[in-house]
Amino acid sequence: MTNPLLQEHPLPLFSSIQPEHAEPAMSELIESNLQSIKRMLDENHAYTWNNLIGPMEDLDDQLNKTWSPVSHMNSVVNGEALREAYNACLPKLSQYSTELGQNQALYQAYQQIADNNEYASLSRGQKKIIGNALRDFKLSGVTLEADQKSRFREIAEQLSRLSSKFGENVLDATQGWTKLIANESGLRGLPNFALDLARQTAQSREMDGWLVTLEIPSYMAVMTFAEDRDLRHEVYQAFATRASDQTPGEAKWDNTSIMEDILRLRHEKALLLGFANYAELSLATKMARAPEQVIGFLEDLAQRSLPVARKDLEELTEFAQQEYQIDTLEVWDIPYYSEKMRQHQFSLSQEEVRSYFPATRVVPGLFAVVERLYGLQITEVEGIDTWHPDVRFFEIRDRDQGLRGSFYLDLYARPNKQGGAWMDECVTRKQRHDVTQDPVAYLTCNFTPPVGDDPALLTHDEVTTLFHEFGHGLHHMLTRVGELGVSGIRGVEWDAVELPSQFMENWCWEREALNLVSGHYQTNEQLPDDLFEKMLTARNFQSGMMMVRQLEFSLFDFLIHYRYSSETGGRIAETLEKVRKQVSVVIPPDFSRFPNSFSHIFAGGYAAGYYSYKWAEVLSADAFSLFESNGIFDQQTGESFLTNILEKGGSENAMDLFVAFRGREPQIDALLRHNGIAG
Repeated sequence: MTNPLLQEHPLPLFSSIQPEHAEPAMSELIESNLQSIKRMLDENHAYTWNNLIGPMEDLDDQLNKTWSPVSHMNSVVNGEALREAYNACLPKLSQYSTELGQNQALYQAYQQIADNNEYASLSRGQKKIIGNALRDFKLSGVTLEADQKSRFREIAEQLSRLSSKFGENVLDATQGWTKLIANESGLRGLPNFALDLARQTAQSREMDGWLVTLEIPSYMAVMTFAEDRDLRHEVYQAFATRASDQTPGEAKWDNTSIMEDILRLRHEKALLLGFANYAELSLATKMARAPEQVIGFLEDLAQRSLPVARKDLEELTEFAQQEYQIDTLEVWDIPYYSEKMRQHQFSLSQEEVRSYFPATRVVPGLFAVVERLYGLQITEVEGIDTWHPDVRFFEIRDRDQGLRGSFYLDLYARPNKQGGAWMDECVTRKQRHDVTQDPVAYLTCNFTPPVGDDPALLTHDEVTTLFHEFGHGLHHMLTRVGELGVSGIRGVEWDAVELPSQFMENWCWEREALNLVSGHYQTNEQLPDDLFEKMLTARNFQSGMMMVRQLEFSLFDFLIHYRYSSETGGRIAETLEKVRKQVSVVIPPDFSRFPNSFSHIFAGGYAAGYYSYKWAEVLSADAFSLFESNGIFDQQTGESFLTNILEKGGSENAMDLFVAFRGREPQIDALLRHNGIAG
């Protein structure tokens, strides 16, 4: 039987891919790649871009295009068979990556190219790829002794397996808790869309009643609107203890020991490579140069934000006491009374706002914003093979009708789909002999799905999330770089990779853009001026509390890696407690186990790098301030951002690209202003 993963096809054949296809395909490709690399090294003595690095990029591209649909399906249609197949491939990929990274002959061949006369004639992107590769060889342990190389390989394989298991435990623990409500009165306070979703969820599982789950649309609806304080407490506790020793009866999902193992192995890996800790190793591929710089940046932001955050909490506490006679404001009360306070202060109802943001208007409105910014046209393509009926496919073309990229859009939460929102690569742009491989992206969200005959109604936060992920997608798809290793988001310093995504969020607060994005789901009426003014007035509602919460996450992540000690271990709970005393205004109860579901740093790519969100927010706010000066749809400014940031990918250093666009290095003023925090 022909393996669909090994067939040459512009797009993955999702409906044909079965779990049993994954391991044979990856094994065959890995072995073929290793033979090809050996042959190239043996047959040549004078190495060049054309006889080594270009062909290496082609091998890398084929492997990525084969693995991409497997990895993606594991995230969006997870099941036992697919999970087993995915996990069976991880050690093979880890071994392959480490074997290449520690290949002395390959390292010397790259070094030879860097040292020879041809190097001067290479493009900036090609030089960047070589420089990145030489750095990454060293970060893969190429200069280690034989026994150290062996241990490095073991660590890499274990970390790959543990990170995957961490994510699986979070998914299983999230799906493993539900609460069936027999009477609608048990969900008093929830708006109709949330009640309908709970009813629809119960029916889909052949239950009678209303089903509450820990998937974000259900969880947030209960925490924000449910009048029953005990229900909010119960749902909060279930969410805050996912994948921990506090998860009722499910010790098999406990991530506690996995986190310790991950931190221990990361620390050992850093020591093998000559770093003092994993935080230093993490910064080797980022804009920030030293741990002290990151910690200083975060602590400075905290110092500026804490007075505002304390005032936010004081005002909320006073409101709950005066209006609702709540003597002690618990963590599970904060979203509920915050929503009450928002309505009281600004007469702003999230339910009212949602009615103006049906997905059927938001998605084409987003495309219209991008068209005005960059002169692009985005159109849907029917008949594309996908992994789920909800998934849609679109093409992006420029003013000359040239194809710039395409993407899958998977908007809604459902069972067996990992939570959160993300953009990932399906196909990456490259050019070979005047033939261009156009980029393809996956854009994935977990929004509240349509209920009944009505379209999905998005919160303004969900609209912002969609703009954020589309910013990542534009970075991937609009690149003009032909070399795979620095095309799109590849080769971009990790603490700059959030620049295009956070940058796009700004248009969600501009009247001219919202005219394109909003329309009442029943009347198609645009967002009324008075409602928009209320949204603007409330924009920085509790911005101090939100800022210090993100700083809590960032400092916690960085410090558990920076201050790890082989003698004392990760000190996860201790570090989190210290960070909270330093920067937090809301302290969760003792039963909370937030780190156990912190997938960004234990199952994703943000280890000792979660600070990147705030770091890049400085860049994005400062970049947008130029549009604030020139006009949010100013064609010349949009063209400059397109050519200096989005099209350049990772072909040049992020700071150089930012300076080329902004005319200077970034300043923090715009971030503070956007968040309502005095400098």
